[in-house]
Amino acid sequence: MEAILLDVDGVLHVSGEEVPGASDAIRRLRESGRRIRLVTNNTTRPRSQLALELRSLGFDVAEDDIETAPLAAARLLAGKRVLALTVTAIHSELEQRVELVGEAADAVLVGGADESAETGRVFAYENLNRAFAELRAGARLVALHKNAWWQTAHGPRLDSGAYVAGLEYATGVKAEVVGKPTGAYFESALAGLGADAEETVMVGDDVEADVGGAKAAGLRAILVRTGKFREEALEAAEPKPDAVVDSIADVPGALDAARA
Repeated sequence: MEAILLDVDGVLHVSGEEVPGASDAIRRLRESGRRIRLVTNNTTRPRSQLALELRSLGFDVAEDDIETAPLAAARLLAGKRVLALTVTAIHSELEQRVELVGEAADAVLVGGADESAETGRVFAYENLNRAFAELRAGARLVALHKNAWWQTAHGPRLDSGAYVAGLEYATGVKAEVVGKPTGAYFESALAGLGADAEETVMVGDDVEADVGGAKAAGLRAILVRTGKFREEALEAAEPKPDAVVDSIADVPGALDAARA
């Protein structure tokens, strides 16, 4: 495998604390000649801030190394009027390609649950009801992702997938998902690397979004036992990952052994 897609939350760090050996693993992967792109369903911070935060943890990462769901949504909805139920931090990335509006929207974009007070405001009844009205009037429903939860240092936290499912139920409108595990998201990440699926491996902690999405797109997949990893989820997973390792620190050695 000559190209590597790496999940961020749960693989490189958990709640801002580096997974032991993660930054060294990225350095070793690059020194071995492999190309790397970070792929994340993070919907609360722009790529510039994500890169800054990762560098503060010791990772040698540039903004252009990162593929995000907001970036994919902006490409999908370019030129459209969009009602965004997202945190304001990512509006700058969206506004480069779409017009953010409060009514008469072409699409309702949902995503961005985090542990801050802003999540409560984004998904307040007034905003959800406004989205409901726009969808009833014919707007598309687009979700940055449909994750049910994510892992923090304080345990699992509810994610925005619950709100997406609620709007689908109330309106009968099926959401278009732009983040992992969609094939379009993996295709975009591969294009950013200039790599083919057959030469690329996805490293993640989520058997559905990371492993399932990658395998469906023709990539190989390595599951790490950090972040969202649960043994019972692995046992029930179909398809299964090609390999399971304790953490990203073990990935360079596993790939080198396979290359040999």
